[in-house]
Amino acid sequence: MVDAVVAASRALVGVAARSLAGLEEEVTLSQYRALVLLCSRGPQGVAQLADLLGVSPSTATRMVDRLVTKGLARRHRASRDRRCVTVRVSGVGEALVREVTARRRAEIARIVGSMAPGSHESLVRALSEFARAAGEVPDQSWAWGWQ
Repeated sequence: MVDAVVAASRALVGVAARSLAGLEEEVTLSQYRALVLLCSRGPQGVAQLADLLGVSPSTATRMVDRLVTKGLARRHRASRDRRCVTVRVSGVGEALVREVTARRRAEIARIVGSMAPGSHESLVRALSEFARAAGEVPDQSWAWGWQ
């Protein structure tokens, strides 16, 4: 089972990498993941974002610096306590996430379309359970009109 998941993971990483290729605003997979988390979970403190990404706060700070420089994210300081900084995705960042998601969905639809029709239901069940066990947030693309 682990070998099958590792093989599927390699395939999905390939899909993810191809979906980012040729974008006007170049981002790494890690930066894209941060943008997705900000889109799906809303504004986050850098420490919370670091926890969600599984990186150190200093790594998350550098990543946020790069996203802000590219115009894909914005920092917001609380008026009462200027030490409290949250990060939110910008309009440009949200548009990038929408574009990349559309590319990924199209390629995944093509791949799934080439599978035997009888395997679709078991694939959905297995991948949904896997994502849940991994702590992924359920797909909220419907809320953004991504269907």
